[in-house]
Amino acid sequence: MTRALITGITGQDGLYLAELLVSKGYEVFGLIRGQNNPKYDLVRQTVPGVTLLTGDLTDVSSLVRVLAAAQPSEVYNLGAISFVAYSWENASLTSDVTGKGVLNVLEATRLYAATTSSEVRFYQASSSEMFGKVQQVPQTEATLLWPRSPYGVAKVFGHYMTINYRESYGMHASSGILFNHESPRRGPEFVTRKVSQAVARIKLGLKDEIVLGNLDAKRDWGFAGDYVEAMWLMLQQPEADDYVIATGKTHSIRDLLAAAFAAAEIDDWERYVRQDERFMRPAEVDLLVGDASKARERLGWKPRVDFESLVGMMVENDLAEQSALVR
Repeated sequence: MTRALITGITGQDGLYLAELLVSKGYEVFGLIRGQNNPKYDLVRQTVPGVTLLTGDLTDVSSLVRVLAAAQPSEVYNLGAISFVAYSWENASLTSDVTGKGVLNVLEATRLYAATTSSEVRFYQASSSEMFGKVQQVPQTEATLLWPRSPYGVAKVFGHYMTINYRESYGMHASSGILFNHESPRRGPEFVTRKVSQAVARIKLGLKDEIVLGNLDAKRDWGFAGDYVEAMWLMLQQPEADDYVIATGKTHSIRDLLAAAFAAAEIDDWERYVRQDERFMRPAEVDLLVGDASKARERLGWKPRVDFESLVGMMVENDLAEQSALVR
């Protein structure tokens, strides 16, 4: 039985990846920070067969202990402070966890592999936010990185550190440069879930409006459940490499709103939406759209869920959740 360790298992990607690996017969271990983590029960309910181990991305010694306990042949580093807006409020902590945390997991993995004479394949969750002020449309693996947030900068550090460990130590270390990927499991602080949840509440008469920032920012949105399959495929390749994972299609926040309100059968969405300067980014990333040709050709990967289906899935989920709360 193949053994895998997932950091960030409490997030949407971690949950979908754990489900995928369990379905493939893996023995899955998840890193969780703190014994009283509020998402502990969520993981237990969603993927009950997973073994949870306590550790911290900022503490190398705890990661060494976790590797020794899990004895994995695959490590998926999904752990991060992933809410971009928060990174401006606490750039230092974001850098420690999202950036240096990658180095800590890489080093713990390298030490474990060397001590046990094992080959451990490593996946790093890189991000389209690394492209920031985009220098090429669409973005590929070779596009110049120009991050515009502390989060993006931290992700660039982790991305290049992964490449460095691959080149310096011969590790099978791959990075997935994932463009925006969403699901009903997305946290409510992210714009897609903020919209789907608000639309559901408006439909049910529980809310009058939704307040947002820039409505013209464009993103390449896919389904998280599709994207975790690409992570797994990367670690099945004979050689490690970096891959853009994206749909190749871009949509604005306005498109997101139109699709969400349409899914709830509400016309004239503009009257329910108000813009507020407080939700504008200090340095906006205006247009992200990825070219996943390399992943398609080498991994045989392509997205299955389109934009409208994704938004409809999220609205349907939130209608059910919000209806249950008011019963």
